[in-house]
Amino acid sequence: MTAAARAAWAKRLGVTREALRGNKYHARPTTIDGIRFDSQKEARRYRELTLLAAAGQIRRLECHPPFSIDVVELYRFKRGRTPHVACCGVYTADFQYVTPGGELVVEDVKSGPTKTRAYRLCKRLVEAIHGITIREV
Repeated sequence: MTAAARAAWAKRLGVTREALRGNKYHARPTTIDGIRFDSQKEARRYRELTLLAAAGQIRRLECHPPFSIDVVELYRFKRGRTPHVACCGVYTADFQYVTPGGELVVEDVKSGPTKTRAYRLCKRLVEAIHGITIREV
């Protein structure tokens, strides 16, 4: 399909051209309770977590919590000055909640193809900077 034809279809359907192209991993965006999820698998996990929260098994459920990835410029520190901290990006997990024992759990819904090198690098950086463990579901 040409770009012009895709634009005409998008205009006719009232969506963006990117929405017609589809997701790289064939995930279908889903909306539940006014919250947009990138895949049906992520939406199913949200339903499971809301049931656990209603039963009192978890508390403080949060969707799409952001974690900043900060980098310290060490060259300034070596000169005797205070180190400068710069935010070089933000990692957004899928869910965050607290267990009855008080443990903070951060979850990311992943399938095999979505565990890219970039994701693994961001995951390691966030775990090291924030002192958390990201659980892949």
